[in-house]
Amino acid sequence: MDLCSLRRAEMLSACFLTLFATIQAHNLLLPGSCNFDSSTCGYTSDADFTSWTLHKDGHFVAMETAVNDDLEGGSGSGIEPAREVTGILVSPSLEHDEWSCLRLVYQITDSGHLEVLRRSEGRSFDQPLWSSQAPSDSWVVASMDLQNSTEPFRIVIEGKAGASPESSVAIFEIHIRPGYCLECDFEEPHMCGYYNQWNVNVNWYVGGGRVHQLHNNMPNDHTYQNKTGQFMYVDSGYVKTFKEVAKLISSLTTVPMSGCLSFQYQRSEEEGNLFSVYTRDRLGQYQELWRAGTESQEDYSATLGEWIPVQVDLKAPYSVQVVFEVAFNSQRGGRVAVDDITFTPEFCGTETEPTFDPSIASCDFESGFCFYTQDRVVGSSWRRVSVKPNIFRNGDHTTGAGSFLLAHSRLGPHSGYVSRVFSPTLPGNMKYCLRFYFSLRGFNQTEQALAVYLLQQSSKQEKIWTQSERSRAIWIAAEVTFQTSLPAKMVFISTCRSFWDCGSVALDDISLKLGDCELTAVSGLLSSPLPAHCDFEVGFCGYSQDKRGDAGDWQRRRGPTPTSYTGPRGDHTTGLGYYAHIEASPMLPGQNVRLRCRPLRGTRGPQCLQFYYHIYGSGSGMLRVLVDKNGEDLLLWQRSSEQSIAWLKAQVEYRSDARHQIVFEAIRGSSVRSDIAIDDIILEGGPCPETEIGATVGSSNEIE
Repeated sequence: MDLCSLRRAEMLSACFLTLFATIQAHNLLLPGSCNFDSSTCGYTSDADFTSWTLHKDGHFVAMETAVNDDLEGGSGSGIEPAREVTGILVSPSLEHDEWSCLRLVYQITDSGHLEVLRRSEGRSFDQPLWSSQAPSDSWVVASMDLQNSTEPFRIVIEGKAGASPESSVAIFEIHIRPGYCLECDFEEPHMCGYYNQWNVNVNWYVGGGRVHQLHNNMPNDHTYQNKTGQFMYVDSGYVKTFKEVAKLISSLTTVPMSGCLSFQYQRSEEEGNLFSVYTRDRLGQYQELWRAGTESQEDYSATLGEWIPVQVDLKAPYSVQVVFEVAFNSQRGGRVAVDDITFTPEFCGTETEPTFDPSIASCDFESGFCFYTQDRVVGSSWRRVSVKPNIFRNGDHTTGAGSFLLAHSRLGPHSGYVSRVFSPTLPGNMKYCLRFYFSLRGFNQTEQALAVYLLQQSSKQEKIWTQSERSRAIWIAAEVTFQTSLPAKMVFISTCRSFWDCGSVALDDISLKLGDCELTAVSGLLSSPLPAHCDFEVGFCGYSQDKRGDAGDWQRRRGPTPTSYTGPRGDHTTGLGYYAHIEASPMLPGQNVRLRCRPLRGTRGPQCLQFYYHIYGSGSGMLRVLVDKNGEDLLLWQRSSEQSIAWLKAQVEYRSDARHQIVFEAIRGSSVRSDIAIDDIILEGGPCPETEIGATVGSSNEIE
């Protein structure tokens, strides 16, 4: 270890020992927990990466930047350039059949990165749970819920130390306890990840324990009913202005949760403060769950110093924080205390409506209209059609060869022709995210070609979306966040203004989720995608160009390719986004380009690879999918020659019990019009769905 590393370790050790002295063993710790006192508790470093170092004097493990000592000749300055290093720490096999919470005490210095993943048997890639690259000058607590599972799993911790000499990642403690991460009795020094949002005048503090030596008027805590137990409190002693606010905030939830949130509280002055509980999402949007003063009169008759129980329903379909907020209006606002926050997956009362399942309003129209209905007026219906993919017509969006809805206004009997299709009824007082795909053909003025309304039982209509894209005969993604105070149905409406300004409107892959669209992205609760998953919207997602025998590179592109009569007119993900393709013009016939994913572990179970491909143009070449095992390529799938102007879905099931990589190889055909493209790659553990994917080239039965 170099001098810089030694000094950094000494400084960290002093801080670690101070914190270590305040932390006591807890009898509810589950396997997988570790304080790194004298060992790593069964955690081992992956031999294919840099090893984590155990610092016994400071009771932590760390990943530090490596110094390049193998450069020829060196720099002559005595300080060699540093390089980024990656270390992977893997827990022993764990079996937690009940819900549990993993809390990580860590520190990132300078340009480090830390990620926690869950590794299950039968999967060749790990599920991301949490990640951070925010540096700090002290220890930080991260919490992540571990959902109950009947299958063994391992915790995987991936640390990266950047190229800066001062970059490092350290882990001081891993604690896994039964229950939910929102739960807290505030007896631990890290307060279960809850933190105070700093205010100049009013803040939440730890009460009880040694605090009683300074404040004798403090109540007993609720957990132990004595003076030594701890709780959180805020008082108005230093209030300077009207409506001073103090916030106690939980860590972000990492999985969807619905159930009953319970806690105990005290208020010394009911008229001098406003005590509320909210949820706050990643966008900073608040939603009130409860406000003091809504309890029954019996609650208010509680004697001063008595803890009052509260139960409130919590519905969190995406990541949220729970915020305990107190606002004071003067220095006589009194004190508010909170203790023993708990959570159960059942709602607090039997009268609570169960969480609405938005999937009933989702439909890909492969097997019918799902729960959608329409007007029974002659000549004004949406029709479910199938189009065989060919070189003239796009197929559906789902597979390229499936079904979608078509409103063909050109056949309307009169001006003002309208086609409507209705969703099932959606409950009120909820926020929704609607996503769907549409395609226009033949319209001159498109503002009325397609619109979405909310229709309430009173027949009141509210427009929530209207399309503004020009007719371009490609599938385009649309999304809208909306909220309705009363139960309502979504209505998709296509209007023909006149015979001369009409066309066809196609609709497919309607998806409805709870919450704001910015919070319900396909990537889920975490921003980091799974290995081998890629839509090419923000890069190659860990895929790399294989230079072995390559005549060029795969390129990211949006819109049509430079050469006419070949390549897609838009991507598959949104129609207006990015895809990966090979440009045939600068290549010679028979030359290839290869794109490979990051290494994947071998498993005994099946894996399912799904992706979309586009092979259109005279003299098209070949697209192959291979699995590379120790340098040996095995063919999984291939298509050659012109297929269709549509994006077509492919899926292939394979098994590999050894470490491997997925390789996409495109081979240039005889013509410069042989561009090949891929998009929306997904690799899942388990067998592929039994849904048949047809890619038969044939004539179109779409009505012109």
